[in-house]
Amino acid sequence: MYLEDVMKALAHPARMEMLIWLKEPNQYFGVPKDEAGEGISAGQFERSGLSQSAVSAHLATLQRAGLISSKRVGQRVLYRREEDTIKEFIKTLNGML
Repeated sequence: MYLEDVMKALAHPARMEMLIWLKEPNQYFGVPKDEAGEGISAGQFERSGLSQSAVSAHLATLQRAGLISSKRVGQRVLYRREEDTIKEFIKTLNGML
């Protein structure tokens, strides 16, 4: 994990919102957490009001920072949080500040 990459990824409100949505998939996508274990499809993020290309770009930025991972299932791409990276980021930030 590169602290600067994570901080840049989190600097945009839409990307922060997407991470929050993935934390509580039932609340934001209507998908129970146990069913969302594989991930949430990219199309469901369009609820943000952003275009498909903007959603894809934001998800790619989060993935490059290691905050989410993706998995292809058929024609869909599913995204889920990388909790270990998020915990490491918080721990590192707490240690520095």
